[in-house]
Amino acid sequence: MSDDDTVIPTRWVGPIRVSGDTVSGEFEVPLATYETPLWPSVGRGAKISRLVEGGIQVTVLGERMTRSVLFIAPDAATADRAARAIRARKPELDDAVGGTSRHAKLVEIHDEIVGNLLFVRFALETGDASGHNMVTRAADALMERILGWNLGLSYGSISGNFCIDKKPSAVNGILGRGRNVACDILIPHEVVAKSLRSTAQGITDLVIRKNFVGSTIAGALRSANAHYANMLLAIYLATGQDAANIVEGSQGFTYAETRPEGLYFSCTLPHLIVGAVGNGKHLPHTQRALERLGCADPDAPPGGNARRLAALIAATVLCGELSLLAAQTNPGELMAAHLLLERRERSRG
Repeated sequence: MSDDDTVIPTRWVGPIRVSGDTVSGEFEVPLATYETPLWPSVGRGAKISRLVEGGIQVTVLGERMTRSVLFIAPDAATADRAARAIRARKPELDDAVGGTSRHAKLVEIHDEIVGNLLFVRFALETGDASGHNMVTRAADALMERILGWNLGLSYGSISGNFCIDKKPSAVNGILGRGRNVACDILIPHEVVAKSLRSTAQGITDLVIRKNFVGSTIAGALRSANAHYANMLLAIYLATGQDAANIVEGSQGFTYAETRPEGLYFSCTLPHLIVGAVGNGKHLPHTQRALERLGCADPDAPPGGNARRLAALIAATVLCGELSLLAAQTNPGELMAAHLLLERRERSRG
């Protein structure tokens, strides 16, 4: 097997029509998956996007990567005094971060005290990288600087889980981690009826009953969607992302309204952790995918390629989410479609 062979079946699906400040136009997206019905399902959502003027509107609301460090103090009072000093001396910490990377910029500091334990969560801008290694390197420098201030602290850990990485949490949605992306579309009633074989009211009701009520009784944590993880994993693998980040990336919200003009449908992904450079992006097949998506542009502004990628991923999620929910408004459609499509794929193989 050569270096550029891909083991997981991959297809380019679309094109998806998107609009917004980050990216605008029609684009095919690569999906690497063994769940072959995902391709036509996302494809159906992509078709809907092309039937609507402007397609899917994508808005990147924010971007940052975080690392939380852990200090140990003799008591809570010392931890509190140290936390106040750390916040007050942020300009010195900005300098410490700047010495680790020209792409890293410290934007926020949040702290939490538990007894004599001081957790400090640093949020950084990381350019086109997802930023895992960049923030860890910066955190090393930050800890060294803070410990040098003689605040009564000792080293606890370079990562204190207040980040929080690759685990479901509330803090990432509240304070931010990765790219925060929202996308929405307004689909005329006739398009919903003809192309989705459903109604705006039927889909809206299902979004509330399934995604919000069902997720709540299941104990979901800041998450109300049908299957974001399916689309995220497929495009993460195709573009060289850290696939474990779908754990927090799949925490997001699908929202819908029935309007006089048609179905308003949106997907919000508060912590989409992706990058256009770094580990995994150097492989031939992932590099080709990023180039084809327009996310390897050397002339893009800092962070522009990663923002574009995040926007395209969010639009892909909306396509798959819309298609699945529409299918689930009709008894038997989901299972029948899976059986038909999987049988078709096996016959091709």
